[in-house]
Order: sequence, then structure tokens, then C-alpha cells
Amino acid sequence: MSVKILMVCLGNICRSPLAEGILASKLPQDKFTVDSAGTGSWHVGHSPDARSIAIAKKHELDISKQQGRQFETTDFDTFDYIYVMDKSNYNNVIHLAKNETQKAKVQIILNELYPNENVDVPDPYYGISNGFEMVYQMLDKACDSIAAKLKAKHR
Repeated sequence: MSVKILMVCLGNICRSPLAEGILASKLPQDKFTVDSAGTGSWHVGHSPDARSIAIAKKHELDISKQQGRQFETTDFDTFDYIYVMDKSNYNNVIHLAKNETQKAKVQIILNELYPNENVDVPDPYYGISNGFEMVYQMLDKACDSIAAKLKAKHR
């Protein structure tokens, strides 16, 4: 049985597709499944932002086949771990949780690097030109930590 991890951001075109691609590249595919979603519905069915695709390609990852989808309450049942990119995403996802067990699955991703500090992964969509590279580096480090923990826990 596969361990399922979900990455969540606002639109599911910038940060969470990168996080999905990065983490999936660090885990054995026969034991882990990684997906992503957005809290909003604007980009359902769309490919990731061209800048996310380009930065992933620069780091030898192909995220071009991903398609945006919106977070659903059934994701609490489907996924074992849910990582959100910022406090706003966290609040939106937690608001949909029906119980404490579901809430316990949700974590802010950079708490992997900065425990209990609730540091946001900045949304690079409207940001500076190197924003996508900065986001990639943050997510890469966080995913190193997540992958190590998951591999140790689910041998």
C-alpha cells in the first residue's frame, strides 16, 4: 500500500506543483504517491505556470504533465500527509477538516526546516524575477527533510 502525500498552495500552478515534483523525485515510487492541489479553483485542469515548469526543468524535473485541481474534503481520507505552503493555505484547509484526526494531517511545509515558526513559502506568481528559484531552493530543502523522515518511518 502506497503512502500518499499532498502538497497544497493557492492556485496549484506555482508552489505545490514544484513541491510535488521535488518530493516525488526523492521518494521510491513503489511506496509513495505525491500529488498537489490548490485551495482555489481558478486553475483547475491547467498546467503549472510556465516559470515553475522552467525552474523544475533547470533542476532536471518534469512537472509539465501535472494538471491543477482544487483541494476537496475527500483528500483528508485519501492522503496520509498534507503539506501546505503558507498560513492562508493552512487556514483554508483546516477549515474544511471534520475532526482532529484530519487536522493533524496538515502541516506548513517550512516547519520541516523551522519547527513551529509557520514560515510561509512566498507565492512567486507576482514576485521578483528570481522568486521561482528561491521557492525551488526552499522546497528542495524542506522535501529533503520530509523524504528522509518518510523513508525512515515507512520502510
